[in-house]
Amino acid sequence: MEKKLKPDEEKRDIRRYSNTICLEQVRSIPIRVGDYVTITRGSQKGREGKVTASYRLKFVIHVEKVSRDKTNGQSVPIPIAPSKVVITKLHMDKDREDILARIAKGREAVQNKSA
Repeated sequence: MEKKLKPDEEKRDIRRYSNTICLEQVRSIPIRVGDYVTITRGSQKGREGKVTASYRLKFVIHVEKVSRDKTNGQSVPIPIAPSKVVITKLHMDKDREDILARIAKGREAVQNKSA
């Protein structure tokens, strides 16, 4: 199985501006802990929060402040399918910057080749 199991499609508005790096050309990128997302489907539609956990075997993520209370009063996070969320803000690190730079370089090469 590949490690990149959770790509997330981003809307055009969000693709334009994210942090200080322009993600205009990036359509999808794997979700990581620390990203901010908006839920687009299901009973929690419209909720926003930070990704607190990512379970690759279960194909789910847990989002901050998206939970339900059990009968004993304990709060349990609701599992969300990663395909049902949109990344609103990326948690940038060296690896993510390298990925974005590599994608931009490839798109630039294709544009130069076709022109």
